[in-house]
Amino acid sequence: MKTTQPPALTITDVLVFDGHNAELTRANVSFSHGLVSAIGNQEEGELLPGKGRVLVPGLIDAHFHAYAISLDGFRNERGPLSFAALAGAKRLGEALSRGFTTVRDVAGGDIGLASAIDAGLLPAPRYFYTGPALSQTGGHGDPREADVDVCFGHGHMCEVVDGPEALRIAVRERLRTGAHAIKIMTSGGVVSLSDPLSIPQYSDEEIALVVAEATRRGSYVAAHAYSPAAIAHSVRNGVRSIEHGNLLDEPTAALMVQHGAFLVPTLAAYAAMERRGDEVGLPEVSKAKNLQVLTAGREAIKIALAAGIPVGFGSDLMGDLADEQLNGLALQIEAAGVLATLRSATSVNAALLQDPSLGHLSPGAVGDALLLDGNPFEDPSVLYDESRPRTVIQAGRRIPAGTPKEQH
Repeated sequence: MKTTQPPALTITDVLVFDGHNAELTRANVSFSHGLVSAIGNQEEGELLPGKGRVLVPGLIDAHFHAYAISLDGFRNERGPLSFAALAGAKRLGEALSRGFTTVRDVAGGDIGLASAIDAGLLPAPRYFYTGPALSQTGGHGDPREADVDVCFGHGHMCEVVDGPEALRIAVRERLRTGAHAIKIMTSGGVVSLSDPLSIPQYSDEEIALVVAEATRRGSYVAAHAYSPAAIAHSVRNGVRSIEHGNLLDEPTAALMVQHGAFLVPTLAAYAAMERRGDEVGLPEVSKAKNLQVLTAGREAIKIALAAGIPVGFGSDLMGDLADEQLNGLALQIEAAGVLATLRSATSVNAALLQDPSLGHLSPGAVGDALLLDGNPFEDPSVLYDESRPRTVIQAGRRIPAGTPKEQH
């Protein structure tokens, strides 16, 4: 970010989770020039007493939607972009205050929002974006009900693009305007209204072309996919990141390992829609779809970890459900345990983002960290209970105190 460098900061007497190892190291952690400068007995710059609490790397949400102001597809896509950007700025600031110092926006975001963050115009996590996701006609990114006779080409979060050559241009345009990766829809979805969950979307030729264009630029493709058929269809054609993957089975998990694919589960979204669907106006068709994937997502994480798939962490929350972000950690802990979940939200997501400076605490890493109110290996709630105080460090700078709910 284009801001003045903060003075050196040392958090004293903390138990350090480095992003990888189960063993916690008792040490002082210093930050300087936006980086972790030392871990040891040193005391440099401003001193912040850690009092034996646990310090973890800044958390990474690899499935975030800044512009998802509603669960209504048309409202998200066709409302004023100025409103979506201002609402997105608020969502990003709240995510940062929870300890998410990096997010990957898969379906939305653009160079304007990224430039505002880089210029220091708003408090926000480090921001990786894909631009609008690519969807076939009648796919997950097409917001039209079957009986709605209106044209839809593109919006703030999704674009309907059919055919290899049109997809080639769309991918190149995203990469031209700074996209970190390319997002495609390769199965039906919960909030889309006219596509079955299980049926694969896009042809082999279309997916392979998108992957080839992204790979040549050193990027990769993330795919929204639920069913084994859709997941297999995606990874066989080169997709690197499977988003959601709730219906994953063991043979398909083995295929993902063979192709080196990541899984990014998003448990928070389904639990939130199940509890609060009426509150946010979730259509009946979406409620029925949600029931198909609600409990399966936890089993998918267990299958993936047993197979050796790198499992990340994402939230995928839309509209007023954004305040459920930390609940995603609680749900993933129930499925995978504290250590695996912490790795998912730090070092695994950093590997997914292809940024070795993120997701760990060691000298030379980016100075992003989260000081918890206790030890999550003894009391996991310190990770997800918003009533527990937490101190967020981003680029060596202490973010103003306060939980997201206190800042509303």
